[in-house]
Amino acid sequence: MANFSISPGVTTNEIDNTFLTNTVVGASTAIIGPTVKGPVNIPTLVTSYSDYQSLFGDSIISGSDIYSYFTSIAAYSFFNYGGNSLLVTRVASGSYTSATSDIYSGTGTISASISISLTSAATSAYTASFNGVNVILSGSSAQDVFNNASASINTNPTINSSASFSTPNMVLTALAQGVAGNSYYYTSGSTTTFYTGGTNSTAFVLETLSEGDLMNNGTSGISGSLSLGSKDNVRCEITNSNTGSGTFNLIVRQGNDTDANKLILETWSGLSLDPNSPKFISKVIGDTKLFYNSNSGQIDVSGDYTNKSRYVRVKQVDILTPNYLDANGQPQSQYLSSIPPSQQGIFNGATGNVTSGVNFYEDITSTNTQGLLPSDYDIAINVLSNKEAYLYNVIFAPGLTSDLHSTQISSLINNSQNRGDCLFVADLTSYVGINSIQDAITQAQNRDSSYAAAYFPWVRVIDPATGKNVWCPASTVVPGVYANNDRKAAPWFAPAGINRGGLSTVLRTQFKLTQSDKDELYDNNINPLATLPRQGVVIFGQKTLQKEASALDRINVRRLVIELKGFIKQIAEQIVFEQNTTATRTSFLAKVTPYLETIQQKQGLYAFKVVMDDANNGPDVIDRNQLIGQIYIQPTRTAEFISLDFILLPTGTQFP
Repeated sequence: MANFSISPGVTTNEIDNTFLTNTVVGASTAIIGPTVKGPVNIPTLVTSYSDYQSLFGDSIISGSDIYSYFTSIAAYSFFNYGGNSLLVTRVASGSYTSATSDIYSGTGTISASISISLTSAATSAYTASFNGVNVILSGSSAQDVFNNASASINTNPTINSSASFSTPNMVLTALAQGVAGNSYYYTSGSTTTFYTGGTNSTAFVLETLSEGDLMNNGTSGISGSLSLGSKDNVRCEITNSNTGSGTFNLIVRQGNDTDANKLILETWSGLSLDPNSPKFISKVIGDTKLFYNSNSGQIDVSGDYTNKSRYVRVKQVDILTPNYLDANGQPQSQYLSSIPPSQQGIFNGATGNVTSGVNFYEDITSTNTQGLLPSDYDIAINVLSNKEAYLYNVIFAPGLTSDLHSTQISSLINNSQNRGDCLFVADLTSYVGINSIQDAITQAQNRDSSYAAAYFPWVRVIDPATGKNVWCPASTVVPGVYANNDRKAAPWFAPAGINRGGLSTVLRTQFKLTQSDKDELYDNNINPLATLPRQGVVIFGQKTLQKEASALDRINVRRLVIELKGFIKQIAEQIVFEQNTTATRTSFLAKVTPYLETIQQKQGLYAFKVVMDDANNGPDVIDRNQLIGQIYIQPTRTAEFISLDFILLPTGTQFP
C-alpha cells in the first residue's frame, strides 16, 4: 500500500518478499570526523586526495609529536583505491571562527619625517622602508649617506618617496598613498626608529573559508615571511592596480611562502569594485557564508554570490565604484583614489584550536576520541540527515565505535534508514580493552538494520601523512574497498573477496582470525577481515546488520536497491504535476524499463517487472491525484558458499 505525504512529491516504498523460512548512485561517499582545518559542520565535496589535503589538511602537531586523524587516513584509502568524489564534514570541539584580512584603498596618506643627525656615527647604515620594501642608504660617513641618497627613492613599484636635505636633518616624505601599518623607519646600529602617519580606508575584507586559529598568519617580517605562516593557511596580495580601468588582481598564496618564493594557490585577474561590472569582486570570488542554524537544525546561507574561490570569500565591500568608467570610457575622478594599491594582506582574528592531550589512534576513549566528545558529532550527523541537500550512498564515521559512542552510532543508523538512500559502515569496538571477538558480537547483537554494516577487527596501516605504523578501525580502509568495487564492477557487486575486497595497505589485523572466528562473526552479521596465505588481508563477508534472513541482509542487494530507488525516483520527479493519463505512464515505463534492462545485463538483477497501468491506477486512485507504480525485482545473489567435491574413481570407470 502506497504511503503518500500531504504535499505533492514522489514516495518510494520497499516490499521485501524474499524472507526465507529458515534461511537473506550519482552520489558521493560521505565521511564525518575531525580534520586539521576546513569549515566546521559544513559538508564539502572533494574530488582527489590532494584536494582533500588542500582544504582539510593531513597532519597535526599535538604536544611534541605529529599525528593525523582517522578522517585523513580514510580519505586517502578512498582515493587511493579509485574513489572520485567524497563529501567531508569536519567535526570540531568548541567555537571556531574564520580569519579576516582588510584590503585598503588608495584614499589614505602616509607621510613621515625622519630626522637623522649629522653627528651620527659615520659607519652607521640607514634603512628607509615603505610598504614593506626596504631602501638602504649608506655611505662612508654621515654626510655621504645623505649625499648618496637619490632625490626620488623608489621603494615599491607603484609608490615613491622623496628625500630632501637640510643640515643637520634628512627628511623622507611619501609621494603617494600608503597602506595602514606601513611606516618609514631608520636603523642606526642596533636602534630602529619608526615614523608613521596618515590614515587608511578599507576597500574590502576577505575571510577564510577554513575556521580555527590555524588560519591566523601572525605578523609580517621584513623578508616577507609570516610569523605564523604555514602550509595550512593562506595569505593574499594585490597586484597590477590600474586606476585607468579601475581594476586590480588578487593572488591567494600559501601562508608559509616568502616574497622571493611565492606559492600561488589562486589568481583572480581584472577585479573591480564596480557593482555593475561582471568583474565585481564579490561576483567573481563569491561572498557566500555557510553556517549552522541551531533553530532549523540545518545549514543556512548568507551572501549573494556563490563562492568560486576554494580558500576565501569576500566578507564585505566598503568602497564601491559604480560605473567607474564614464560614457567616454574615462575613469570618474572621484573614484581614482578608491582602487586598492599593490599590497599584501595577512589573515588574523580566527578562534578555535585543538588542545593538547588529544587521544589519537588506538587510544580513543568514550570522552576523548581524537580530541572530541561524542556529542561534538551531533550537529554534523543531523546536517547530513537532510537527503534533499546532501547525496551520498555510503557514510563512514571513523573514530566512533558502538561500545564507546552508542548514541551517535544509533543516530547514524537511524539517519540511513530514514533517508533510505545510503548505507552506514559502523565500527563496533574500540581497540583498548577488546580481548576477544565476543566483544564485537555483543555490540552487533544490539543492532538490526539492512542500512548498516560492520567489519572487524582493527587494522595496522601506514599513516600516509606521518609515515608511522598506526592502529585504525576498519572504517578507515573499507572506503577504499567500496571505491575499488564500484570502479571495477558496480554497487550491486559484493565489496568482498580476493577480486574486490583486498586490503593491500593493511600490514596486519588486531586479531588473526581462525576459521571458527570467521564463522562466528559472520553468523552474527559481522564481516571478517581475514588474513589469507599469499593474499594478505581480505574482506571476507558482505552482510548487513539485518537479523532476519532476506535478500537485504546482504550489502550488494541493499546497495542495488539504493541505486534503483535513486535513479527511478529522479525519473518519477519529472512527471509530478503531469496529466495522469496513459501517455504519462507510458513515458515513465519507456525510461525505467531500459534502465532496469541495463542493470540486468550488468548482473544486478535476475528478473524484473514494472507495473503502472489501470491495474494499480483505477478511478479511485486517479481521483485522489495519485499515480502508483510497482517495480518487482529479483536481485542477483552472490556465491558465498562454494562446495567442491573431489570424487575418486577406480581405474577404467567412466566419468558421469
